[in-house]
Amino acid sequence: MRLVFAGTPAVALPSLRALLDSARHDVVAVVTRPDRPAGRGRKITPPPVHQLADEAGIPVLSPQRPRDPEFLAALAELAPDCCPVVAYGALLPPEALAIPRHGWVNLHFSLLPAYRGAAPVQRTVLAGDDLTGASVFQIEPAMDTGPVFGVVTEHVRPTDTSGDLLERLSISGARLLVAVMDGLADASVQAVPQPAEGVSFAPKLTVEDVRIDWAQPALAVDRLVRAATPAPGAWTLFRERRLKIGPVRVGAPDGTAALPPGRLAVLAGGEIAVGTGAGVVLLGEVRPEGRGAMAAADWARGARIGADDVLAAP
Repeated sequence: MRLVFAGTPAVALPSLRALLDSARHDVVAVVTRPDRPAGRGRKITPPPVHQLADEAGIPVLSPQRPRDPEFLAALAELAPDCCPVVAYGALLPPEALAIPRHGWVNLHFSLLPAYRGAAPVQRTVLAGDDLTGASVFQIEPAMDTGPVFGVVTEHVRPTDTSGDLLERLSISGARLLVAVMDGLADASVQAVPQPAEGVSFAPKLTVEDVRIDWAQPALAVDRLVRAATPAPGAWTLFRERRLKIGPVRVGAPDGTAALPPGRLAVLAGGEIAVGTGAGVVLLGEVRPEGRGAMAAADWARGARIGADDVLAAP
């Protein structure tokens, strides 16, 4: 089939590579979001999907809005049979959805109808789910409501960050997406409507959402930090300045279980414990405001942690 692939961030790369490697399909163009400032220097940089398309010699369309007449005309001229989508990042108007004969088919990183929305993997980790997966479905005007062609499942490991889980899902999801494209090509696959039960939503995690409340139990703090890793990054305040917190470990040696919420303690082995509403966590990596990431023990030595020091959200 003639395919126009739509995607923007690095998580879409396994799917684009798998489709480029497929002998049954021809990726004739890529649709991605416009270039944006990136990195500490805020240099204008093409998104990862654009860069891979350039390497492969594939034309790139980067409309400001998918409803722009120039984009719609260019897409119609390409005459795609289907437009597979992975994390494109913009709503598609009905005029665009109507162009390919097989429509637009999206790889979404949850078991639909659970976690419809922008942050399914983060919300999965935050909820403490044991099982998740990826779904390939037909895009409709409503958000993530279309019928499903197929799913893959994935167990959530106790130490998984959102980044860890998304990396695995992007690989297994890419295989699923290619299989669905194969099935559409030979008419061997059919989409099944999503059930009405089990619908949940996954709005994007904002910076305010990932502010740590140390009065929550240690398990809840652990889930929040893992859900916010690598982005947007869970945070707290230390001496009135923001401190980002990397993944933690729940539990600590005897003698720290009674730490009040937010209270810091330097353990005999150099590890840094923080009290929560139920139990303690051990800090791994931290990022002080305006500085790079560092081991919590190194940060604590430099900060000269005292017996009265606490981490506290505003």
